[in-house]
Amino acid sequence: MNAALNHVSVLALDIDESAAFYTDVLGMERVPTPNFEVPVQWLQTESGQLHLFERDMEPVGSYHFGVTVDDFEEVYRRAKAEGFLANWDDGTDASLYGLPDGAVQLYLNDPTGNLVEVDYPNVDDLADDIVEDVLDREEVQPQTGEAKNAALDLAPMAGDTAE
Repeated sequence: MNAALNHVSVLALDIDESAAFYTDVLGMERVPTPNFEVPVQWLQTESGQLHLFERDMEPVGSYHFGVTVDDFEEVYRRAKAEGFLANWDDGTDASLYGLPDGAVQLYLNDPTGNLVEVDYPNVDDLADDIVEDVLDREEVQPQTGEAKNAALDLAPMAGDTAE
């Protein structure tokens, strides 16, 4: 048996504000959405959908989902300028991390406060001023044993071409 993830649903306190974040900052596209008992907006990504649902409730702490983007630098610069870099409960101010395989993880908070992980496969492709902001996971927590070989599944996006 195989399984493939087709969508993730997240809370939106203001459906329009949240949809604007995901379309403007991450490049997702609004798609037709069935009518539900509460306001819902479906957004299309390269490989599945994000479903926003509006409810009057608090977002849950560090639960998150990850997306891969093709223009990481644009997402990072915009998120930083607009104040979307993650705020951690423990006072940690880093939002950009390097992984053992050379990939980078950027953590954002959407307008509701949901945690979103933005991934990119190669830190060496990034501008020097962004690389300066990357905190190596090894500096936070030693990477030993199998952890040294950990790698996110960052399959190339449809528009990418192999060299």
